[in-house]
Amino acid sequence: MTLGCERRRRCKSRFVSWFMGRVWVVLSLFAAITVGAGVIGVQRAVIGASETTGSIRALHGANGGPIAHGGMIDLTGRHAEIGFPLQRMHDCGWPHPAVVDIHTIFRDFDDDPSEAQNYYFARTDDWINAVLRSGSRVAYRLGESIEHTTRKYDVHPPHDYAKWAEVCLGIIRHYNEGWADGFHYGIRYWEIWNEPDVRPQMWSGGDEDYYRLYAVTAGAIKEEFPGLKVGGPSVGNVGGFSRGQFEPAPFVAGFLEYCRANSVPLDFFTWHRYTDDPGEIIRFARGVREMLDRYGFEDAESHLNEWNYLPGNDWTVFGGAGPAERRRWYEKMGGAAGAAFTGSVLLGLQDAPVDMAYFYHSSTGGFGMFTQYGLPKKNYYAFKAFIELLSTPLRLETTERMDGASAVCAGIDEAREEVTLLYSGFRTEAERVELSFENIPWSGGSRVRVFILDAAHDLDKLMEVSYDGTEFSIAFDAAPPVLCLLKVEKDDTTD
Repeated sequence: MTLGCERRRRCKSRFVSWFMGRVWVVLSLFAAITVGAGVIGVQRAVIGASETTGSIRALHGANGGPIAHGGMIDLTGRHAEIGFPLQRMHDCGWPHPAVVDIHTIFRDFDDDPSEAQNYYFARTDDWINAVLRSGSRVAYRLGESIEHTTRKYDVHPPHDYAKWAEVCLGIIRHYNEGWADGFHYGIRYWEIWNEPDVRPQMWSGGDEDYYRLYAVTAGAIKEEFPGLKVGGPSVGNVGGFSRGQFEPAPFVAGFLEYCRANSVPLDFFTWHRYTDDPGEIIRFARGVREMLDRYGFEDAESHLNEWNYLPGNDWTVFGGAGPAERRRWYEKMGGAAGAAFTGSVLLGLQDAPVDMAYFYHSSTGGFGMFTQYGLPKKNYYAFKAFIELLSTPLRLETTERMDGASAVCAGIDEAREEVTLLYSGFRTEAERVELSFENIPWSGGSRVRVFILDAAHDLDKLMEVSYDGTEFSIAFDAAPPVLCLLKVEKDDTTD
């Protein structure tokens, strides 16, 4: 090839690159503007890798434990992959729990709670040991599991509140003080009952019955174990917004007023939210925090200790639909939509005033992360993607232009050699993502791997590309509902 031909080829190549770049910008803008006309939208975000804005918070707690189907399925290895920071001991082994619940440990209420032989700890010991082996810590719910049966067996107020509190103290001594051939686990969070406002499935008494049970038990625990945290009431209906202000449900208002008036300890306040709108959970988190402060509980932690995707925002399918409709409902919950919802919540909670959140739940079944056979559902892979994000825990500044139905978060490792980004497209019309990275803190090149979680993929690798320099952009198709994980690493092979 002659020198003149080579120059003409280079000029033509530069012109084609320039022209295609301008065409790409025009097409991107056109796509972003004409979503309503049937053209796919583009979601864009700019990630600055030079400045950190704090740490990404490990808010991926869960309810349950790794043992299912009477021990036939052991999910310990899967749980270890996720590394739940806390697992709440509620509905353990449901629908026929034989562990954790008060009646399974202290079987005869006529017995003396000061005598160790009157407790049966063995099965609960094994359950909690399995949770701890998976790498999680324990948050213990003192009370009973939910009963959807026609007859209610154990969700009744105790005949003697002081004696019930003594039983709770015996359980705490066993797991924290070594009493009754026990352990020294240092379980910090002790919750009193679950959903006493959900009747008759969880409580057959009235509001005041629960308030007194909580006051007696919380007072007894704090008197003997002042360093532990006690909390409740784990409400199903925490309240809602009225004219821009969050107002507690009547049960919650009564509970907070009772605790305030009687100086009842409340170290952490627990509440639940099931919805099909990730933004609603974030709004409620802010509302609950404002509510607690307004009632004088500024130091009380806020724990969202049950949450999940509620398809169609409709509970009637759960209890009143036929088998086929119920199956489709559960498949949505654990499918691609549920996974994208899960990702959006975990990312949105990063800026919400909650101290811990617990997904419901980490075991098998309709609301769980696994099928009845122990196979992971897509919402399990959403947690795996979040764990990858946590592996680069220093949060990066992200300037995004999103439509409210998507979320993005990025982090860098302490060695400044790896960046991770997680994008969730839950309910958006955009089907393409464009990400720009600026001020990459290493010289040479970067290797970028993109993984996708959607209806057809379980966090599979979509593409792998390399770039030179400290700034670059990457674009790829990502039709909702979808989760996209990007791993950006220093690539010494390009130096």
